[in-house]
Amino acid sequence: MADTAVPQLWTGDLTDTLDFYRTLGYTVTHEQTRPYVYGAVEDHGCALHFVPAPKDSDIPAERAGCLVMVDDVASRHRAFSAALRSRYGKIPAKGLPRITRFRPGQSRFTVIDPAGNQVIYIQRDEPPKVEYGGSKELDGLSRVLDNARILRDFKTDDKAAFRVLEVGLGRFRSEAPRLDVARALAALAELAVATGDPGGADGFRAELRAMELSAEERAFIADDLRASDDLSSWLSET
Repeated sequence: MADTAVPQLWTGDLTDTLDFYRTLGYTVTHEQTRPYVYGAVEDHGCALHFVPAPKDSDIPAERAGCLVMVDDVASRHRAFSAALRSRYGKIPAKGLPRITRFRPGQSRFTVIDPAGNQVIYIQRDEPPKVEYGGSKELDGLSRVLDNARILRDFKTDDKAAFRVLEVGLGRFRSEAPRLDVARALAALAELAVATGDPGGADGFRAELRAMELSAEERAFIADDLRASDDLSSWLSET
């Protein structure tokens, strides 16, 4: 029989923590406050256990938690978002607790629980290797786009992804394939929304609309074109 690792995460309020995971669809399998605090939840055969945070320690508000490998990360994100909206009246995307956004083709997202634990849900067949800086098989703006994707989806650093893409577009725009330029503008629009700059997003959308793209090219980047609008809609529910 294979070994099984069970993460122990910190909690400052066990009742609040367990209620949050109940909202996500987890079943509480253990809850006690005496002689010491200990809790446990389980879903899809995956258990998470909770213990009190150490006293008199310099504990960051948010911290690494654990990775959860799942078969269908997109459906899990949809289910969690719906459950959180039902409980809170909106999807919590800022503060604690919260859930990160999810784009078509993305392979992971993060839930930060009320205690600040980060639980990262990852598609089980996600590529095992991520080439930070962008794939070495790519060059120019294509590689910049890949690097921005990694910063956005794997590091959840929208500001860094925006900076990398803005600089890269300025550097390679004149020589890059037209579709790469269109993808970069679409990505910048989505990242502008994510970083709280809707006016900037409108500017990138306007540039994209002004590009001379064939019907086939616009169909090819349809998901990219919708990303900023989808994010705006998602954020309006948060």
